[in-house]
Amino acid sequence: MKKLLCPTTLFVLTMLSGQATAIDTGCKHILKDSERLACYDQASGRLAPVSISAPDQADERAVSEASKEAAKEAQYEKIRQERVGSNMVDRWELDSSKSTGSFLPRAYKPMYVLPLTYTSDINNNPSSPAVNHTATNTGPPLSPWEAEFQISLKAKLWEHPMGLDANLWAGYTQSSRWQVYTPALSRPFRETNYEPEVMAVFHTPYEILGWHGRIAGVSLTHQSNGRAQPLSRSWNRVIGEIGMEKGDWSLSLRPWWRIKEAGSADDNPGIENYIGRGELLLTRVMAHHVVTLRGRHSLKAGAESRGSAQLDWAFPIGSGVHGYLQLFSGYGESLIDYNIKQNKLGLGISLVEWR
Repeated sequence: MKKLLCPTTLFVLTMLSGQATAIDTGCKHILKDSERLACYDQASGRLAPVSISAPDQADERAVSEASKEAAKEAQYEKIRQERVGSNMVDRWELDSSKSTGSFLPRAYKPMYVLPLTYTSDINNNPSSPAVNHTATNTGPPLSPWEAEFQISLKAKLWEHPMGLDANLWAGYTQSSRWQVYTPALSRPFRETNYEPEVMAVFHTPYEILGWHGRIAGVSLTHQSNGRAQPLSRSWNRVIGEIGMEKGDWSLSLRPWWRIKEAGSADDNPGIENYIGRGELLLTRVMAHHVVTLRGRHSLKAGAESRGSAQLDWAFPIGSGVHGYLQLFSGYGESLIDYNIKQNKLGLGISLVEWR
């Protein structure tokens, strides 16, 4: 005698038979693997598992690139702060915690190499009102194309003298103009300016319209080109300075007073009526770009209203080195050219900027 199945068992077997038939007749004909698997899961009543996908390769690359860029930014900032400090107080070591000791050379003014410069008026016949200070070029003419470079260092002589919130420094800046593109003249150095100085720099914390006072200073400065007559040029000055900062901006006002020389010893009478009696420096740091505008003026009106403007733009090109673009217009691009008005463009690299 046949054993009869109970109704419940019969129902279950019927349902399974129907699902198997659906699977056999439908899912196996689907060609795409992912869709066929989904069909089997649906037919069997199985819910698709929640998958935790691995990070997308594009996302991984983006994260990696961001990490590299962040590391690059941090390294750049470290190099810049080691070179010039993060602000005026740091650069002049008025914060005792940032002091690195005395008699160690540090960066001062901009240091750069401009392999290519062009001037609108090369000075073939330098002249000064002083007796026997006019030169005549009897050889091949100078080229308006030349190279230029500048080095500038300072060293602390005395830290907090007599308990003052100040430091005493010595500085030295040298800039040279090289006629490297004139083989007919044996590629001479056309002009080199030497500028030693002694500076007292004070910490002056105050605030005016959002500008934070940082420093005030006074210096005794000599500048000359170290040449004999008729090309000798030199002068001595007492220079004051007030320095302020506001965010990414820094501002320095530097008036000066020329120390008079006897008539026979004055290589360049009235030089202050050309180069000026003071200068203003305005600098802004934008990401890794450093832009500085320097303006000088004689502080006189009429025919003696003279001066100059200079724009320096340092832009990153890698490894903490900047490309450097310099634009100059006016009088006094160098001492030998103190009374010559010219426009000058230079392009090269910078190792240290104004900030």
